[in-house]
Amino acid sequence: PTLSKNVSKRHDAHPVGGIAKKFSTRANAANDKKGINGETANGHNTTKAAHEVTVTKSRSSDEKPLVHTSNDSMKLVDKLLSRTSEMMDPHAANVVAFSGGVDSSLVAALVYRAFSDYDTTIQPSTRTTINNANHDNHRGSVQAVLGISPAVPQTQIIMARTVATTIGIPLTEVTTAEGSDETYQRNDGYACYVCKTHLYSTLETVATTVMKQQQQIHSEGKQPPNHSVVVLYNGTNANDTQDPTRLGLIAASNFLVRSPLDTITKEQVRRAAKHLGLPNWNAAASPCLRSRLATGVAATAQHLRAVEMAEEFVRRVLVLDGSVNARVRMLAGGKAMVELDHSILDTRNNGGEENWAANLLKEHGFEERCVGEWGFRSFGGVRGFKTGSVAAMPTEDSVPLASAAL
Repeated sequence: PTLSKNVSKRHDAHPVGGIAKKFSTRANAANDKKGINGETANGHNTTKAAHEVTVTKSRSSDEKPLVHTSNDSMKLVDKLLSRTSEMMDPHAANVVAFSGGVDSSLVAALVYRAFSDYDTTIQPSTRTTINNANHDNHRGSVQAVLGISPAVPQTQIIMARTVATTIGIPLTEVTTAEGSDETYQRNDGYACYVCKTHLYSTLETVATTVMKQQQQIHSEGKQPPNHSVVVLYNGTNANDTQDPTRLGLIAASNFLVRSPLDTITKEQVRRAAKHLGLPNWNAAASPCLRSRLATGVAATAQHLRAVEMAEEFVRRVLVLDGSVNARVRMLAGGKAMVELDHSILDTRNNGGEENWAANLLKEHGFEERCVGEWGFRSFGGVRGFKTGSVAAMPTEDSVPLASAAL
């Protein structure tokens, strides 16, 4: 499949999945050319497809959304929808790289809404032309795709399903194979690039599979749809573009992935997500489990499982909700290091010298389970959380081998 450079103008915005309060006025698409800095598995029907693809058709949620009535948030969302509409191709297979995190969730909501509203917002003259050209046979599609691998924690998979249901967007879950790539396993700085390369390649394959399914469904009695163009989207925001260790952005560029949020900050992402009623608008960032491994620590399924189990234990014992940043890092030599938000550590320490979190974890047998059950070699204690604390730029002698695996 090839990526389309076509765009369509839309100006009206409507609630996500039909559940959020109407948030749009008339948005000016021209403003977006200048940027936007002015400011579980329950209820899913699944079917099997090729390459271990599971297609999940989500339903709208009956729960009341979180509504932010701020005029600034309304304008922000209008601008995002207008910008997304310019990127979206209504005649293509529009595929969102979905993780269940707030960034990709917002993009999924925007792309889904832009695609759903296309018919009601095109100009009458354009509508007549399209209808005369057999519009139904040129209708594209939209879906979110969640890559499943040992690097994705089960809690994130559950969240992704919940958010997709809230939005109403079809969700596809597909197994990815970055874990078998030697460069990924080495984890010497190129793992992110390799992972995203595998992911975007898989997304294109998934889109092709779904298009073939649609052609079979619609072929009876009439000409099947003929949209062989694939448009990929991700949740990259402006903060992400400033991080030199995010080599996955290079892979995104290679696949011409579109990023509706790359002109707004993480804070703006959360505000827009809250306005749209997304349930994870305030959830702590949750990058893949591989990011918990210090550079040079092999990215094996065993190591990834170890940090997942350890983090679940930490959150349960310390009673941490989903908005709190909590990581269990695997450092060189197999040492487990717990990281928590500084505000949590400072508040509960009450000015004392002893680390209450480390003491409580030890009392509940965390160190013993780290060494005896999960595969760590020691417990190094608890320290303040820092994004990317164990990440590092690749060395000059490290060469990505993803292309060979693909």
